[in-house]
Amino acid sequence: MSVDAWLTDTRDSYDTVAESYAGQLRDALAGEPYLRAVLALFAELVRDAGGGPVADVGCGPGHVTAHLRKLGADAFGVDLSPGMVDVARRDHPGLRFEVGSMTDLPLADASVAAVLAFWSLIHIPDEAIPTVLAEFHRVTPPGAPLLLGFHMGDETRLKTQGYGGHPMKVHVHRRRPDRVAAWLREAGFTVEAEFLLDLDERVPGAVLFARRGR
Repeated sequence: MSVDAWLTDTRDSYDTVAESYAGQLRDALAGEPYLRAVLALFAELVRDAGGGPVADVGCGPGHVTAHLRKLGADAFGVDLSPGMVDVARRDHPGLRFEVGSMTDLPLADASVAAVLAFWSLIHIPDEAIPTVLAEFHRVTPPGAPLLLGFHMGDETRLKTQGYGGHPMKVHVHRRRPDRVAAWLREAGFTVEAEFLLDLDERVPGAVLFARRGR
């Protein structure tokens, strides 16, 4: 599949489900104490590194961006889907959200203090991951924290329906933490910590904390 094809499919799918997706996730963090703890630690690491703008890449309806702001981080959101960005701006007035692809971020070199990609890499094919991580490296200065969250596993499936029964066409990739960690190291990041979540559930999750190298 060409780069343009999977990006177009992902953008169009999330434009279609933006309203229903936002409705399902609006209060999702309230029932996720471990994810809230992960985000609190990330916000602390950003403060310890000197603070500054934090890019929530693949922000969707902006609920994680808004949560980071409550934690004191100067977070803003970037998402491929204009529909998602419209919902985020409506639901979180006063916060910054912009349309952009993580394969070519609309951000200047070393312009953000940290990057968060919370379950937004799951639709990125393996061959595009190095491009995405190179973008994360480009937009951050040395020592900047990076937080990745993703589905854990070995399989890829095509999602054709979701979030209220609306049609979608996105591939969902589950990955092993050691594989993602290897990609991070190849991109110039140092992996600092790994957390595993929901190990007894059908789709467990993983979170990696990393830091941009010199």
